[in-house]
Amino acid sequence: MAAPPKPTRIGLAGLAVMGQNLALNIAEKGFPISVYNRSTSKVDETVERAKKEGDLPLYGFHDAESFVKSVQKPRVIIMLVKAGSPVDQTIKTLSAYLEKGDCIIDGGNEWYENTERREKAMAELGLLYLGMGVSGGEEGARNGPSLMPGGSFEAFKYIEDILLKVAAQVPDSGPCVTYIGKGGSGNFVKMVHNGIEYGDMQLIAEAYDVLKSVGKLSNEELHSVFAEWNKGELLSFLVEITADIFGIKDDKGEGYLVDKVLDKTGMKGTGKWTVQQAADLSVAAPTIASSLDARFLSGLKEERVEAAKVFKAGGFGDILTDQVVDKKQLIDDVRQALYASKICSYAQGMNLIRAKSIEKGWDLKLGELARIWKGGCIIRAVFLDRIKRAYDRNPDLANLLVDPEFAKEIIERQSAWRRVVCLAINSGISTPGMSSSLAYFDTYRRARLPANLVQAQRDYFGAHTYERVDVEGSFHTEWFKIARQLKN
Repeated sequence: MAAPPKPTRIGLAGLAVMGQNLALNIAEKGFPISVYNRSTSKVDETVERAKKEGDLPLYGFHDAESFVKSVQKPRVIIMLVKAGSPVDQTIKTLSAYLEKGDCIIDGGNEWYENTERREKAMAELGLLYLGMGVSGGEEGARNGPSLMPGGSFEAFKYIEDILLKVAAQVPDSGPCVTYIGKGGSGNFVKMVHNGIEYGDMQLIAEAYDVLKSVGKLSNEELHSVFAEWNKGELLSFLVEITADIFGIKDDKGEGYLVDKVLDKTGMKGTGKWTVQQAADLSVAAPTIASSLDARFLSGLKEERVEAAKVFKAGGFGDILTDQVVDKKQLIDDVRQALYASKICSYAQGMNLIRAKSIEKGWDLKLGELARIWKGGCIIRAVFLDRIKRAYDRNPDLANLLVDPEFAKEIIERQSAWRRVVCLAINSGISTPGMSSSLAYFDTYRRARLPANLVQAQRDYFGAHTYERVDVEGSFHTEWFKIARQLKN
């Protein structure tokens, strides 16, 4: 391996595709980089790619010691390895050769508390630590991701110049990176980003299901509908790739590839973490939760095939009623329902981030998060500009739904939204994301809910007390005794 002419600016350990692409991105931006991987073939592969992709200043190392020592002091090393114990193992390997003042950055999808534990352990060794969310997939890592670094501010300052150039660049709002906050805040924000992504993908899948199953749209029609939607308020990476997917023919047979893909969705855990955190913080996140449930149910493919047979025998087809619909009207209604539901999904994600920020004292800036998600990341969308403006107008906004601009948009779309959900229900098509988003909106906008009855029940059987609408204080009623007297 050719040694660098002088110490490199930064090191990167972990050369799966994300690691390779981020390393090449850093080198391409003019920062000489050292790379290392436990299996040396990946190192050679990355060095080869650097030569092919423009003779980039990237230097490979087969052993950890020479890798660490090749980086200029104070050393900064990014790790892109699988979350959990592989991270601890990599830290152990690297820290044997690091010196006080050096810094490790974890760029994986790590549980935020693990980052906080490691930051403390590193501080005892005199080392700095950052947990940095990286979004954008393989493509983003190579050409400009959205970066969410949290932890040591001193460590962030070491590499701010690199991150500003490596991150996605959005013409009107700058590089898609900012110092998120202390502790595990970078990982937490990336986790919620992924939760919102789950919600977005589920809502798009439901729009597809309604258009295909009820509207009888062909793949060609779906391709042009989503491509058209991607020119307006729904302009986003996920809508763009959805349009692309509908246009791709099967290379192994007749028809379109999307129809041959097994209807069973995988997951790596960040969506589940998001829903668990929402429950822990008592933050309602039904759109994100329903998208997780939809993935669980999709995994029961064999059971669903058997269930379909049982219900078909009882007169239940795949679609309950073959309704004649006005295609043009349906397409427009679904577009509006998708947009309104999306607002709810983002509102839930932002509320979760704020609740955690308050609990941990992170002082996170929601408008700034919307800004860095505008480019590079999987949920990038023109819509995020509106979210940023909403928080710029009012940093203490209780919920995106009550921002004047978003409130107006939801009011304009709610009739179409209700039509789509009703049509889906009557057709026997599940739209858990759209339905739970609508329920979230309807619950949030009502000044009085039937929760008074639930609280009365709790007081009846468990003496949990209740408050009154007309008198201050806490009350308990002997409901059982009174009810018994009334029955006698």
